[in-house]
Amino acid sequence: MQPRALMRDKPVLAQAWTAKVITLFPQAFPGVLGASLTGKALDQGLWQLEPVDLRPFGEGKHRNVDDTPAGGGAGMVLRADVMGAAVEHTMRGVDRGRWPLIYLSPRGRPFTQATAERLSQAQGVTMICGRFEGLDQRIIDHYDIEEISLGDFVMTGGEIAAQAMIDATVRLLPGVLGNAESAEDESFSNGLLEHPQFTRPAVWQGRPIPDVLLSGDHGAVAKWRQAQSEELTQERRPDLWNAHQNDGDDT
Repeated sequence: MQPRALMRDKPVLAQAWTAKVITLFPQAFPGVLGASLTGKALDQGLWQLEPVDLRPFGEGKHRNVDDTPAGGGAGMVLRADVMGAAVEHTMRGVDRGRWPLIYLSPRGRPFTQATAERLSQAQGVTMICGRFEGLDQRIIDHYDIEEISLGDFVMTGGEIAAQAMIDATVRLLPGVLGNAESAEDESFSNGLLEHPQFTRPAVWQGRPIPDVLLSGDHGAVAKWRQAQSEELTQERRPDLWNAHQNDGDDT
């Protein structure tokens, strides 16, 4: 069986930012990435998605991709030779200096807005979706794979995490949001949580929009929003607040 990459019925666009995803479940893509702004941008060719089916790289009659852990233990581990063949196929022709190779792992560094911004500046990204008990360590070491975690919890596989990270990255690409200010004035863009948002009606269930937001005084609005962001960050994310304070001390 010939290994294959599953893509939308579109030609490969040489200049488009591309997400390649090595997975046992290519049918899970594009998933939610095919909806809303990311889906529209995908159709417009602002970015490309290439799910790569791991199964055809498997060994033997049944295309096995995993085996028992060396040293014993529960579960199964994705084989180094199988994943190695998939990585070689997927990364062929890309510039590793401008194309991160990432393994979605609960032991990886936390995914942050800064990570999304870094990935959006690359030519593309290849993500490896783990399954079972994980990936043979020799693959990670040999290809110097970056391990990234969506959070301090364990999932059955990396597909949902991959879609979340791709979504966070794609929305930063030029032309995807349509309004560059939307990406600049939101949570984490300046190290703080975003301020509260309001819209019509002016009063709902006896709750009015804060007067300052209806005042037309842009300076007062900006000051109010900054104060709200600081208050929310201190209350909900003291870790972010401390980092924000330390950044201020360094300037």
